[in-house]
Amino acid sequence: MSRGGTPEAGYEQFEMDADVGIRAWGPTRAEAFAQTALGVFSLIVPPEGVGARDVREVRAQAGSPEVLLVNWIDECLYVHEIEGYVVARIEVMVLEDTRIHALLHGEEIDPSRHALRAVVKAATLHQVEVAARQGRHETRVVLDV
Repeated sequence: MSRGGTPEAGYEQFEMDADVGIRAWGPTRAEAFAQTALGVFSLIVPPEGVGARDVREVRAQAGSPEVLLVNWIDECLYVHEIEGYVVARIEVMVLEDTRIHALLHGEEIDPSRHALRAVVKAATLHQVEVAARQGRHETRVVLDV
């Protein structure tokens, strides 16, 4: 199980049958969503080698926080797939139960500097979770890899 972040905010991977999951946490729901996406991107490229050279906006909507998390991760993956973009940090501008607007700070993939680890196809609704527990916000999402 690999891990990123701090005790206050971070993420960790967990294994599933033929898939991979990301569990994330933070002091706010926005931070937990940001950590979830950072965890997803860490599956693709080691985050320590990614620079915050430019910015991409990502927005998503849904009828519930759980579906919003899945839709937003899929929008982030779309930016990665279409633009060859990887992420160093994420700034959530707006997060409500049914919509999110965030800025992805990162750069286009440079094969001489970025070692691609895995292809992440999509987030799934399988065991997705958005919750508040013991003073912190937590998320869980399973990814199709």
